[in-house]
Amino acid sequence: MGETNKPTFSLFNNISYALAGFRNILREETSFKIQLLAILVVTVGLIYVPLPLQAKLILFVSMWFIPFAEAINSAIERVVDLVTQEHHPLAGQAKDIGAFIVLVAFVIVVMIWGVVLYGVFGGI
Repeated sequence: MGETNKPTFSLFNNISYALAGFRNILREETSFKIQLLAILVVTVGLIYVPLPLQAKLILFVSMWFIPFAEAINSAIERVVDLVTQEHHPLAGQAKDIGAFIVLVAFVIVVMIWGVVLYGVFGGI
Protein backbone atom coordinates (compact mmCIF):
# COMPACT_ATOMS: atom_id res chain seq x y z
CA MET A 1 0.00 0.00 0.00
CA GLY A 2 1.13 3.55 -0.71
CA GLU A 3 1.54 6.27 1.84
CA THR A 4 -1.42 8.35 2.89
CA ASN A 5 -1.42 12.02 3.65
CA LYS A 6 -2.58 11.32 7.21
CA PRO A 7 0.24 12.12 9.66
CA THR A 8 0.69 10.29 12.94
CA PHE A 9 -0.97 11.91 15.93
CA SER A 10 0.96 14.65 17.70
CA LEU A 11 -0.78 17.24 19.85
CA PHE A 12 1.83 19.86 18.95
CA ASN A 13 1.52 19.12 15.23
CA ASN A 14 -2.28 19.12 15.38
CA ILE A 15 -2.30 22.53 17.07
CA SER A 16 0.21 23.73 14.49
CA TYR A 17 -2.04 22.52 11.62
CA ALA A 18 -5.06 24.24 13.20
CA LEU A 19 -3.17 27.53 13.54
CA ALA A 20 -1.97 27.23 9.94
CA GLY A 21 -5.60 26.81 8.87
CA PHE A 22 -6.59 29.85 10.92
CA ARG A 23 -3.81 31.95 9.37
CA ASN A 24 -4.83 30.80 5.90
CA ILE A 25 -8.52 31.61 6.26
CA LEU A 26 -7.67 34.93 7.91
CA ARG A 27 -5.37 35.82 5.01
CA GLU A 28 -7.58 34.54 2.18
CA GLU A 29 -11.21 35.09 3.22
CA THR A 30 -12.53 38.64 3.44
CA SER A 31 -15.85 37.50 4.88
CA PHE A 32 -14.03 35.74 7.73
CA LYS A 33 -12.13 38.94 8.54
CA ILE A 34 -15.38 40.91 8.55
CA GLN A 35 -17.00 38.34 10.84
CA LEU A 36 -14.11 38.53 13.31
CA LEU A 37 -14.25 42.32 13.26
CA ALA A 38 -18.00 42.18 13.92
CA ILE A 39 -17.42 39.80 16.83
CA LEU A 40 -14.83 42.19 18.27
CA VAL A 41 -17.15 45.21 17.97
CA VAL A 42 -20.17 43.37 19.40
CA THR A 43 -18.08 41.90 22.23
CA VAL A 44 -16.95 45.38 23.25
CA GLY A 45 -20.60 46.46 23.12
CA LEU A 46 -21.67 43.49 25.25
CA ILE A 47 -19.29 44.62 27.97
CA TYR A 48 -21.25 47.86 28.39
CA VAL A 49 -24.81 46.59 27.91
CA PRO A 50 -26.62 45.87 31.19
CA LEU A 51 -27.24 42.15 30.74
CA PRO A 52 -26.81 39.24 33.14
CA LEU A 53 -23.44 37.50 32.78
CA GLN A 54 -25.11 34.29 31.54
CA ALA A 55 -26.86 36.22 28.75
CA LYS A 56 -23.60 37.90 27.72
CA LEU A 57 -21.83 34.53 27.60
CA ILE A 58 -24.59 32.94 25.52
CA LEU A 59 -24.56 35.84 23.07
CA PHE A 60 -20.74 35.86 22.88
CA VAL A 61 -20.43 32.12 22.31
CA SER A 62 -23.27 32.05 19.78
CA MET A 63 -21.50 34.62 17.57
CA TRP A 64 -18.73 32.09 16.92
CA PHE A 65 -21.13 29.81 15.00
CA ILE A 66 -20.86 32.10 11.98
CA PRO A 67 -17.04 32.08 11.50
CA PHE A 68 -17.12 28.36 12.38
CA ALA A 69 -19.54 27.81 9.49
CA GLU A 70 -17.47 30.10 7.28
CA ALA A 71 -14.41 27.93 7.95
CA ILE A 72 -16.38 24.82 6.93
CA ASN A 73 -17.57 26.63 3.79
CA SER A 74 -14.01 27.68 2.92
CA ALA A 75 -12.75 24.13 3.38
CA ILE A 76 -15.48 22.82 1.05
CA GLU A 77 -14.61 25.47 -1.54
CA ARG A 78 -10.91 24.57 -1.43
CA VAL A 79 -11.58 20.86 -1.86
CA VAL A 80 -13.92 21.54 -4.78
CA ASP A 81 -11.32 23.82 -6.38
CA LEU A 82 -8.69 21.11 -5.87
CA VAL A 83 -10.84 18.59 -7.72
CA THR A 84 -11.88 20.85 -10.60
CA GLN A 85 -11.58 24.44 -11.75
CA GLU A 86 -14.15 23.80 -14.48
CA HIS A 87 -17.83 24.51 -14.00
CA HIS A 88 -19.57 21.32 -12.94
CA PRO A 89 -23.07 21.10 -11.48
CA LEU A 90 -21.88 19.04 -8.49
CA ALA A 91 -19.06 21.49 -7.78
CA GLY A 92 -21.56 24.34 -7.82
CA GLN A 93 -23.94 22.41 -5.58
CA ALA A 94 -21.16 21.69 -3.06
CA LYS A 95 -20.25 25.37 -2.91
CA ASP A 96 -23.91 26.37 -2.63
CA ILE A 97 -24.40 23.93 0.25
CA GLY A 98 -21.34 25.42 1.96
CA ALA A 99 -22.89 28.87 1.62
CA PHE A 100 -26.14 27.48 3.01
CA ILE A 101 -24.25 26.26 6.10
CA VAL A 102 -23.16 29.86 6.74
CA LEU A 103 -26.72 31.13 6.23
CA VAL A 104 -28.13 28.56 8.66
CA ALA A 105 -25.49 29.53 11.25
CA PHE A 106 -26.47 33.18 10.85
CA VAL A 107 -30.18 32.39 11.28
CA ILE A 108 -29.44 30.31 14.39
CA VAL A 109 -27.41 33.16 15.88
CA VAL A 110 -30.21 35.66 15.16
CA MET A 111 -32.70 33.29 16.82
CA ILE A 112 -30.47 32.84 19.88
CA TRP A 113 -30.02 36.60 20.19
CA GLY A 114 -33.76 37.14 19.79
CA VAL A 115 -34.65 34.61 22.48
CA VAL A 116 -32.00 35.84 24.93
CA LEU A 117 -32.77 39.53 24.45
CA TYR A 118 -36.51 38.93 24.61
CA GLY A 119 -35.99 36.93 27.79
CA VAL A 120 -34.04 39.78 29.36
CA PHE A 121 -35.94 42.79 28.00
CA GLY A 122 -39.31 41.26 27.06
CA GLY A 123 -40.96 42.28 30.30
CA ILE A 124 -40.09 45.94 29.89
